[in-house]
Amino acid sequence: MYRKFNVWSKKGIWRCLLDALIFEPDLEWVFIDGSYVKAHQHSAGAIGKSPQAIGKSRAGRTSKIHLAIDAYGLPIAFNITGGEVNDCTEAPGIIESLRYAVFHYG
Repeated sequence: MYRKFNVWSKKGIWRCLLDALIFEPDLEWVFIDGSYVKAHQHSAGAIGKSPQAIGKSRAGRTSKIHLAIDAYGLPIAFNITGGEVNDCTEAPGIIESLRYAVFHYG
C-alpha cells in the first residue's frame, strides 16, 4: 500500500484526483484548519532526497494536513507539512491557492 501511495504521489495521480473533485465550489464561505496524522515509528530517516513531510511535534513524529473547504464542506485546497509546522505559517499559501479557485471557478 505504501509503495502504491508513493508511486501515485510522484506521478501526480493524487493531485489529479483531488482536482477532479473540485467542481463549482461554493466559495461564499471558506474554512481553513489543520490536523495531525501520526507517522509510523519507522517512517523517518529513510534514505532519499525528496522531503517526507514528517516532523517532530508534541505527539511524536507526525505530518500535518492543512486544508481549506468550501461551504459544502468539500476540500478545495490543501498542503501537507511536518507536524511541527503551525497553521498560521501555511495559511498564506492556502489563501493564495484560493485566489486561483475564485478566479477559475467564481
